[in-house]
Amino acid sequence: MSVEISCQIEGADEFRQAIKRFDHAIQRRVKQQLATWAEEAKNLARQLVPVKTGHLRSTIYARVREWVAQVGAEASYACWVEFGTSYMRARPYLYPAIQKHLPMLEQIICDALEAARAEAGL
Repeated sequence: MSVEISCQIEGADEFRQAIKRFDHAIQRRVKQQLATWAEEAKNLARQLVPVKTGHLRSTIYARVREWVAQVGAEASYACWVEFGTSYMRARPYLYPAIQKHLPMLEQIICDALEAARAEAGL
């Protein structure tokens, strides 16, 4: 005794193509949204940083690679200003800027996911 079952799925190719469009759309949209978020956090950090010569402020950066946003400063003494030393008190500028923008991050990613879904036709 044998049983044979055959199944034909309609729209499988279209579904695969939609998923591929979704993958490309989501990567592009999330990267765009993260770049905007990081730029806003960088701008706030530049407003908050204590200025003596302006060098520290000029080295504050925002970078986005894949799904990782970085906001930091390249001046050799940036961490001393942020965290302080035994000789000077901390004057944080990066942490408060990131903390202020952190609540927006979840909404930004959700919005990017929804836009990518709509763009892919899912």
